[in-house]
Amino acid sequence: MTPPAHPGTFERLVAEGAAVPTEGWDFSWFEGRATEARPSWGYARSMAGRLAGATAVLDVQTGGGEVLDFALEAAGPHRAPLVAATEGWAPNVAQATRLLRPRGVPVVASADDAPLPFADGAFDLVVSRHPVEPHWDEVARVLMPGGTYFAQHVGPASVFELIEYFLGPLPEDSRRHRDPERERADAEAAGLEVVELRAERLRMEFLDIGAVVHFLRKVVWMVPGFTVEAYRDRLRDLHERIEADGPFVAHSSRHLFDVRKPDATSGPDARP
Repeated sequence: MTPPAHPGTFERLVAEGAAVPTEGWDFSWFEGRATEARPSWGYARSMAGRLAGATAVLDVQTGGGEVLDFALEAAGPHRAPLVAATEGWAPNVAQATRLLRPRGVPVVASADDAPLPFADGAFDLVVSRHPVEPHWDEVARVLMPGGTYFAQHVGPASVFELIEYFLGPLPEDSRRHRDPERERADAEAAGLEVVELRAERLRMEFLDIGAVVHFLRKVVWMVPGFTVEAYRDRLRDLHERIEADGPFVAHSSRHLFDVRKPDATSGPDARP
């Protein structure tokens, strides 16, 4: 049996998880309380390499700006001269602005389901880590001919072990949502060429109930309407299970898209 990482009472652990701010995508609070294997492709570092070779970059749904900030730092003086970002959630807009303004990156408040507020063909590189939904037509529109969309998406049935613990079995159709092959087809329907598509399923462990509480507060679409009060009985049962049997195990699902917009000489309507 694995001992709990933070021995203590149920109420204290829940209170700790409920007290942590949820803005941005900094997950450092989970250190020692939860783990998640990372995809083998190392998205943030790979993004840094792409930033070094681009001239105009858009980061879609940047969250708190943490991934873009890391990539810009790693790219150093070779970064693209023009970089902009969008974000749809007001607290994240504020946090991303504070983080990215010193790097000369404007953060534009834009709803996740709205058209991108930029001109056609404005960017040679569009990046995104975990967009709510990929809007392929908009990506294709703002990319220059020959430009690239390089993104890490959340895949199908991600963390369903935890979701179904609280909500019960989900419809079979929900397990096919975010299917990478469906997304490939949507990208191609928008006139884009999928250069590479990789997918991995990755082990997660929740070592105490406080980590579960904070995770569900932070990633709000996992269990919609989650509150400690509404799920206290299930939380207590899960706490006792972790105390007795060790970490609660789930699996995240991720896929990497490297997508290109054909240029005038290689598109389907090109003429000799």
